[in-house]
Amino acid sequence: MRRVMVTGATGYLGGRLCGMLVHAGLTVVALVRKTSQVQELPPEVELVEGDIRDGESVRRAIEGCDYVVHTAALVGSWLPDSSQFFKVNVEGFKNVIEAVKATPSVKKLIYTSSFFAVGPTDGYIGDETQFHSMKAFYSPYEESKAFADKLACEAAMEGVPIVSLYPGIIYGPGSMTKGNSLAEMMIERFNGRMPGYVGYKVKKFSFCHIDDVVVAYLAAIEIGRVGERYMLCGDNMSFHEVFDLAAGLTKTNPAKVTIPMWVLDVAGFLCVQWARFGAWTGISHQIPFITTHSVNILKHQWAYSSEKAERELGYKSRPLEEGLLQLLTWLKATGRIKY
Repeated sequence: MRRVMVTGATGYLGGRLCGMLVHAGLTVVALVRKTSQVQELPPEVELVEGDIRDGESVRRAIEGCDYVVHTAALVGSWLPDSSQFFKVNVEGFKNVIEAVKATPSVKKLIYTSSFFAVGPTDGYIGDETQFHSMKAFYSPYEESKAFADKLACEAAMEGVPIVSLYPGIIYGPGSMTKGNSLAEMMIERFNGRMPGYVGYKVKKFSFCHIDDVVVAYLAAIEIGRVGERYMLCGDNMSFHEVFDLAAGLTKTNPAKVTIPMWVLDVAGFLCVQWARFGAWTGISHQIPFITTHSVNILKHQWAYSSEKAERELGYKSRPLEEGLLQLLTWLKATGRIKY
């Protein structure tokens, strides 16, 4: 039976992926930290304790595996120590690459990048031919993923059997982690903490349902071409359009105002300063929902085409209207929102 090692198995994407791989009949090995919450993983998953920042534990987990799926990442728009993004997203990925090089049994490494890794698409729809300009970054997460994408491209040129996947904003029911940002936003909107539209009406983002994305991962294992890059995106919409869609689906009143960008800038700055103070004093370690970096992201467009993945992997992205209804219904059923 084919063995697949998964990093980030207890995350939003990784957890759903492990379930799908087990269902597909593969033996799944998960690299998990000592403190990881593993209760939601299928009981068939083999657990190896370690950390992607520890190269030896990565090599131990990969030993004897046919495939490696790297989903582990530090996701978010801000941390008190921004160097953590590089330590996990760049140096951790480097450890995975080196472990794959040292393990002859590995036929393919599936790397989870991000649409942020290839940069904004102001005024057009991007695709896999785009590479980040590396001239300006709007968040430390974006910067780390751009540098990790460069590592992936260099590894492919060196002969590492890598397939790179670039999801958009992944959404849907599941773990409430930073990787489930649209769910977080809907919670803020329906609990009155986000009273108006955010962002610019013309700036679109690409949304993809988690269940569609994990199916594409299996396809990448089976038929993804080594050395290739695939965007896994979906409907491109502005957050104005998403908020209106959510209002229509729930038969609630749409937002009446757009929160000015300068107000968001001030709010982001103040929230970050308060979070810094909380982290410094030990009063709180909570990461703010709005940060200067998340506001900077809203000032640009991040819209992409998944035509290549549709053509080569059979990727299908459900309409956002369908997926958002499922998400909102789940959030209501779990008591996170009311409408």
